[in-house]
Amino acid sequence: MGKAEEALSVCLNAKDQLYTNDSVLIDDLTLSTLQIVFQRLDHLDMATSCYEYACGKFPNSLELMMGLFNCYVREYSFVKQQQIAIKMYKVVGEERFLLWAVCSIQLQVFCGNGGEKLLLLAEGLLKKHIASHSLHEPEALSVYISLLERQSKFGDALEILAGKLGSLIMIEVDRLRLQGRLLARAGDYSAAADILQKVLELCPDDWEYFLHYLGCLLDDGSSFFLGNGGNSIYPPKHVGCKNLDLPDEVFDTRISRASVFVEKLMAECDNASIRSPHLANLEIQKRKLIYGKGDPGKLVEELMQYFSRFGHLACFTSDVEAFLLFLDDPNKSEVLEKLKGCELTSSSQTKALGQAITIFKVENLIGNMFSLPVCELEGLAVRMADMYCKNLPVSKDLDLQENMHGEELLSMACNVLVQLFWRTRNVGYLLESIMILEFGLTIRRYTWQYKILLLHLYSYWNCLPVAYDWYKSLDVKNILLETVSHHILPQMLASPLWSDLNDLLRDYLKFMDDHFRESADLTFLAYRHRNYSKVIEFVQFKERLQRSSQYLVAKIEAPILQLKQNANSIQEEECILESLKNGNHFVELSNEIGNKLLTFNEDLQLRPWWTPTFDKNYLLGPFEGVSYYPRENLIKQTEENVLKNIEKRSLLPRMIYLSIHCASSSLKEHTEANGSAFDPKLSLELKVLLERYARILGFPFQDAIELVLGVSSGQKPSEALSSDLIGWINFVVFLNAWNLNSREIGFSNNDKPRPSTWHLVNSLLKKYIIEKMRSTGPLLSSPGGDLPMLVQLVTEPLSWHSLIIQSSVRSSLPSGKKKKKGGVTEQANSHHSHEIQDSIQSLCDAIKEVTEWLSAQINKLDDVKFETIFSLLQVNGEGQGPGRILHMFENLISSVDNTALGDRISQALQSWDAVEVARKVGAGQSSVLSQFLRICESKIKSLQALRTHL
Repeated sequence: MGKAEEALSVCLNAKDQLYTNDSVLIDDLTLSTLQIVFQRLDHLDMATSCYEYACGKFPNSLELMMGLFNCYVREYSFVKQQQIAIKMYKVVGEERFLLWAVCSIQLQVFCGNGGEKLLLLAEGLLKKHIASHSLHEPEALSVYISLLERQSKFGDALEILAGKLGSLIMIEVDRLRLQGRLLARAGDYSAAADILQKVLELCPDDWEYFLHYLGCLLDDGSSFFLGNGGNSIYPPKHVGCKNLDLPDEVFDTRISRASVFVEKLMAECDNASIRSPHLANLEIQKRKLIYGKGDPGKLVEELMQYFSRFGHLACFTSDVEAFLLFLDDPNKSEVLEKLKGCELTSSSQTKALGQAITIFKVENLIGNMFSLPVCELEGLAVRMADMYCKNLPVSKDLDLQENMHGEELLSMACNVLVQLFWRTRNVGYLLESIMILEFGLTIRRYTWQYKILLLHLYSYWNCLPVAYDWYKSLDVKNILLETVSHHILPQMLASPLWSDLNDLLRDYLKFMDDHFRESADLTFLAYRHRNYSKVIEFVQFKERLQRSSQYLVAKIEAPILQLKQNANSIQEEECILESLKNGNHFVELSNEIGNKLLTFNEDLQLRPWWTPTFDKNYLLGPFEGVSYYPRENLIKQTEENVLKNIEKRSLLPRMIYLSIHCASSSLKEHTEANGSAFDPKLSLELKVLLERYARILGFPFQDAIELVLGVSSGQKPSEALSSDLIGWINFVVFLNAWNLNSREIGFSNNDKPRPSTWHLVNSLLKKYIIEKMRSTGPLLSSPGGDLPMLVQLVTEPLSWHSLIIQSSVRSSLPSGKKKKKGGVTEQANSHHSHEIQDSIQSLCDAIKEVTEWLSAQINKLDDVKFETIFSLLQVNGEGQGPGRILHMFENLISSVDNTALGDRISQALQSWDAVEVARKVGAGQSSVLSQFLRICESKIKSLQALRTHL
């Protein structure tokens, strides 16, 4: 009912009666109710104390002890879990309670501070139980073997598996898989290969275990040890070869054995959909090449054989990617030529379509598309779109929620058009790429691949409201918030769409916090259902999410957004800072970054080729002609950048707080605006944080000061700060606040006076705001651009500087005491007042220019006729240029055949409106500019109001 305080009062009353009144009946129903309420009100410790008290009064009550165990599960108190589980085991002697204790010990080792020696204790407990009671559950055996495997006691584990306990694993192939893994990890590769061969005879389509089998044949068990290091969601894509020292005759014998076995599997397998034996032939040819024994032509031949069987499948390209990329360029070209030369004579139209799509995919994979001339590339996009249109009838009987045949063709055509835009900078190609995706979504609105591509295209074209609408249409929920939010969150953080950003951050943080609060329920459920491997998995999953880099970013950016939204009022800002403990908590977070192994859970594989990571967009630079991007290197660089950014951004709230106080005391020595004594430690702390901030930017403190002074005076180029412009201007703003109190920056080495740090901030802010405004250009004809950077300059460093001005103005107001006229203090006050007025004037001038520019841009967008937008789609006299695909769609719509296409597709085609898409582009850009204009106007109004106090 939302009456949290009343609920807490009732429960506290019950708790008091429990402790003081011996006649009160203690039952598990009452205690579990108290536990639920206390947990939801973040007082789990009170629930635990109730159960501890009850267990003290009734030490042998199994029901109460299980309730206390549940409390310890919720608190992640692994040691206490172990202790109470052992107690329950001693009371009733049940196997499950011993396994609860063993799991608790494992959690101490895997997720706590317990050493590996604790595993010996767990092993001893199980041995003792087995000697007297044996084991009766398959999960119990799995726990025992995992304990031995963790301690590298592979021989003991194999002995148990071969004994009576091994029969607990009822499914033979599961037992063989486990046996093969243990043998390989023990180094007995010959025996492991024999066992794994039996696995493949029972499950011929188990590709993972074929790789294990081939590795063991070649005395290489490294594939069993592959992991992902715990901080990335990407498992290793391809299995390498660690043992290249086999004698030639041994290698020949063993690879021949593998070939014979694979031939036997293919002969015995009557299921045409099983792919692994055919992939195995490709792997064998690859291994031969690695050992210097193979012929690339044989690998090419096997690839063609694989295409003839499975070329129609959507997974073909990912199946053969490792083998294709292993070939040199001439052999790759040979594969492509042979594929193009294949006659697609499949009796099924859908299979022929699948094969044609596969050829396009292979051409893209090997990088051939990036070397094609513009005219050929354009023709390729047209062929893809034409193939999509011609195959629409094949999907006429499919349900709306079923994937249509050939859907990938529009995604691929879009990718080609984006590359054409990158090459030619013709905005028409970008518009056409958006048009064809919108066309595809008109026919079937559930195609998430189109939505992700559109989201990124609209973002790039500064139509962020439209991009955000498409993101919302993806209906991202639960754990997808962690893996998919990266498609939109970085753009939103640099945008003026504060309300939408607030919703995005709030929903994400709510999911994460709810999961952390409730994940223990799943863990206890796993205990109750005796699924002990899930116990470990749930706890490790929760810990992984707690170390999420994106979670940390959201926790930092949410309060920074609050500070940006309220920067026009220093009183509101101080209330927010007080609720944030004046930024101290975030500084502590920043201190932990170096010691914390953060996880990166974003699924970057779904991102478009032109933006492989959220801090990289190839379209912002010149055409590079790169055909195959090493994503792994980019991801590693992105992760390093994220760590730096988290450390830097987490310092902002504290630096804002300290800057306000330093500015407040700048006129009244040792006194703040409210009359309280100024603590000089605050100025020292701000200097320490500035030094640290400069180090994050890559410079020692003094060098950083010299750099910004050099840029301000024109001695150094503007580009010197471009690596992290927002970071540098923030540094300058806080440097000024510190210097107002410390007055350490005043003279150069040759004793010539420097401009004041007020002037430094004013000049750099104005310089870069005007520079970014002018470089942005008209949004319609200048995609990309510096608008996000301009927004950040105004909403961050300029906002923080306005807070420092507000604090200085407040400190300059009379405090009520009469002051003597004249003298040094009054002269200083007068000088300071002039500097503040100059600063206000400088900011007003800069923002006024921006507001005028924004108004002009909005008016242009309002006046734009849709013919102007469509004029971007101009086919030249030679029949080339953007617009050919859109023309094809128009012809299709004008000649719709209801019988061939079916009612649903026909109606969807008739509803398609290219004008509406053009209107969406203009409206989206206008909305962004209008939101930004409102922010700028409010800042001018706030700054002008400050003048009345001076």
